[in-house]
Amino acid sequence: MARISFWHRVLNLIAPQGCSVCGCRLALGEEVLCAKCNLHLPRTLFAAHATDNLMARRFWGRIPVERAAALFYYEAGSEVSRIVHDMKYHGQCGIGTVMGRMAAEEFAMYGFFNGIDIIIPVPLTRKRQRQRGYNQSEEIAMGVAEVTGLPVVTDAVERITFVESQTHKTLRQRMESMENAFRVTGKVSLAGLHVLVVDDIVTSGATICSCVEPMVASGLKQVSVMSLGVVK
Repeated sequence: MARISFWHRVLNLIAPQGCSVCGCRLALGEEVLCAKCNLHLPRTLFAAHATDNLMARRFWGRIPVERAAALFYYEAGSEVSRIVHDMKYHGQCGIGTVMGRMAAEEFAMYGFFNGIDIIIPVPLTRKRQRQRGYNQSEEIAMGVAEVTGLPVVTDAVERITFVESQTHKTLRQRMESMENAFRVTGKVSLAGLHVLVVDDIVTSGATICSCVEPMVASGLKQVSVMSLGVVK
């Protein structure tokens, strides 16, 4: 078990952190989630069968997906959704790093990262990233990198269009709205690589597919997909 520093203990006394799900004070050594909420997190366990699961099947016939997994099932308005909401809209970017690390530690037990060359977080438009101050997918990717040692590449693909919330759109509308939303920059060669694409939530898979398609056109060999949450 990692040792908890003196200053960490002092900080916990002065400004105690609360669980993102239930709001209860976190104990020393806990991050983002208390032990109880972590235990009851609606885990998908997709990493144990990453080539064939609900999430992977959303990409079949669309992109050359090798593996796909999400840490938990996501439902808008649920207690668990507070994790993502705080990360994206309340400026708590550190949640992404912690949760990315947690997911990677669990996925690594099943060999999920075997053969992967680089990590590419789904990019935001420059305007959107300036407004938010960070890219939550990049924060998650950095947590994954801490566990796996894989490099995070942020300049291989860029997002050129911003799409409003797709919550109430049909699958077809989601796909149409995401057409040509991304392009490769040419700064990094993707030819022959196996890339791990990281996002916060996967719903229809339209965003991931739109992000990956130009990579495939530039010579990408394989792609695996990882997210914190997935909508059933």
